[in-house]
Amino acid sequence: MQLIRGFEGLAPGQRGASVALGNFDGVHRGHQALIAEAARAGGRIGAPTGIITFEPHPRRFFQPEAPPFRLTTPAEKARLLAARGVEHLHELRFDAGFASIPAEDFVERVLAGGDRGGLGIRHLVIGEDFRFGKDRAGDALMLRNMSEAFGFTVSIQHLLAGQSGEYSSTAVRVHLEQGRCEEAAAQLGRWHGVTGPVLKGEQRGRGLGYPTANLAFGEQIIPRYGIYAARVEVLDGPHAGVFDGVASIGERPTFGAGAPNFEVHLFDFDGDLYGAEICAGLVSYLRGEERFDSAGALTAQMDRDAALARTRLARAAIPA
Repeated sequence: MQLIRGFEGLAPGQRGASVALGNFDGVHRGHQALIAEAARAGGRIGAPTGIITFEPHPRRFFQPEAPPFRLTTPAEKARLLAARGVEHLHELRFDAGFASIPAEDFVERVLAGGDRGGLGIRHLVIGEDFRFGKDRAGDALMLRNMSEAFGFTVSIQHLLAGQSGEYSSTAVRVHLEQGRCEEAAAQLGRWHGVTGPVLKGEQRGRGLGYPTANLAFGEQIIPRYGIYAARVEVLDGPHAGVFDGVASIGERPTFGAGAPNFEVHLFDFDGDLYGAEICAGLVSYLRGEERFDSAGALTAQMDRDAALARTRLARAAIPA
């Protein structure tokens, strides 16, 4: 997959895709339907499958003080899109200048273009509720009305829903904030993953017999504090593979409350993961965060947590 930043001065091989347009945070099942439609249209006209997305997320630009909310980091989003067959990932920088582009100019300068640049798209897939351009003045109907003059066609995708409700990034966030892993997975088509490089922690877990891999949340949403059964994918390095484990999200009150922390213990694993990129999927919420009076009491509870996590993971299946 080509990661293509910006929309000006592109080489011919970077233009002319059949694209889906949106933020694609989480790459949930609704997003997946957009990608599939872009691929079908591209197959009919001989165009590569593309995505147009924005960095940073527009919500961060307009709400700079908002708490972390992203479901996927940019790197994880790119990995998920590549796995869906996306060939061109157009990443457009969302800043004050970009936010001020009128909707009509966005169609002409960014989507179409010509001698001055632009993505030169051949087909566009958009959700029926997507808005774009300065003051969100552009909508799906505008795109359809303008497309013929600029040489591309448009598919408008109706909002989709499953047993967990309408597919949306907002719905996934609500489920995660309530610790509802299965409901989030029903929206995503996979377990929600906390992703990033493994950091060096304080190594308390090692002393308790439960060495952990530590991750920083960064811009990712912080799910409900507590203990989770986890399915961990080590994405690179000598230990690449999938492992079951038990994860903790919270402030570790037994050792004095601190910043929100994520750590995961991998079952039956022996090795060094420092610096490796991992995706720790949250499969099942086990219990809330607690404070213990002694290390012994904490270890006894960790033993029970690990046993329950193994049981939950043995029968875990992503809901339809």
